[in-house]
Amino acid sequence: MIIDEIRKELFAMQDEKYRDFQAKLIPTAQPDTVIGVRTPQLRKYAGQLLKREDISAFLDDLPHMYFDENQLHAFIVSGIKDYESCISEVIRFLPYVDNWATCDQMSPKIFKKHRKELLENIELWLGSKDTYTVRFGIGMLMEHFLDEDYDTKYPEMVASVRSEEYYINMMIAWYFATALAKQYETVLPFIENKRLSSWTHNKAIQKSVESYRITPEQKEYLRGLKIKDR
Repeated sequence: MIIDEIRKELFAMQDEKYRDFQAKLIPTAQPDTVIGVRTPQLRKYAGQLLKREDISAFLDDLPHMYFDENQLHAFIVSGIKDYESCISEVIRFLPYVDNWATCDQMSPKIFKKHRKELLENIELWLGSKDTYTVRFGIGMLMEHFLDEDYDTKYPEMVASVRSEEYYINMMIAWYFATALAKQYETVLPFIENKRLSSWTHNKAIQKSVESYRITPEQKEYLRGLKIKDR
């Protein structure tokens, strides 16, 4: 059975030191669910599994028992070349994503050729009650809509997201730091007008100041926009 075969292979690739290191970086994952397979090996293995006719049995086996199985699932889905099949698998998998790593590393290549259709799903994801579904939606806006397809309505969509969840607010901050690097003039008013929560506002500025893509003059101005603790 492919599920048992995959699990056996994952344990064969286990690196215990890496497992212990990785478990500390993924606080939302139970330590005993982390096998400890390095990302390049998972990506390579995902590429091999994607060619299997019986891979659907693994993709259907949700929720997975191990963090590394979720990672593998994300990489397999990211390699699906048919958009309809890919988006269907992403939608099915998102409710089971329970950590930032799996969320952020799921990045289907086919999405860049179907931005219009993707945008419709992003709007739905941003309204989700699931932390990592929202985070994924913001990540897709950051990845696919800050360059040639950019429009100010996209940062507006992100600024409208309100949450107490750390992993959502961190992604919002990351989005605006990246947006400032790519679309400084039109994104700056979101910071000047304090459109984000105080923590997210300051974190976005911090990340921008740390970026090599922001000029020294821009960094100095952004530092002056930080919200001071009362």
